[in-house]
Amino acid sequence: MNRVLKLQAQFANKPFGSKIFSYLLARAAPFFLTISPKVEELRPNYMRTSMKIRRKVHNHLKGVHATAICTLCEFAAGVCMEASVPTHRRWIPVGMNIAYVKLGRTDLTATCDLGNVNWDEVDKVDCPVVVKDRNEVTVVEATIEMKVSDKPKRK
Repeated sequence: MNRVLKLQAQFANKPFGSKIFSYLLARAAPFFLTISPKVEELRPNYMRTSMKIRRKVHNHLKGVHATAICTLCEFAAGVCMEASVPTHRRWIPVGMNIAYVKLGRTDLTATCDLGNVNWDEVDKVDCPVVVKDRNEVTVVEATIEMKVSDKPKRK
């Protein structure tokens, strides 16, 4: 079990455990804190996270700003990768393709499902992320390309 899943297990049955766990993950890259993401479900190769609509994430149309949605997508894909990649490997995002399907006007939920990945042989993983509103209407479809490589050997 990697460090993200260990941390999740550590907070699983604690009061406010989910909130604390979500905060600790977001704090790893402080920009994620701007959307206050909440981890809804996390397991190897799968992540579901959400964000509440608040004034600070609004655009001029009183919907969720595109940058906030992209941040939610990157959080979902990054945490999913971190919970999935074997400890002898590492990852880094190298590209993002995003389609804005509909203006988000409610709380949003992002899902990243990697399916089956052969982690020992892959050098690139495309992380599909789908963002839906409270009514299950798709707001954004994104693919975040992750480069995967072995960690350098320690001397």
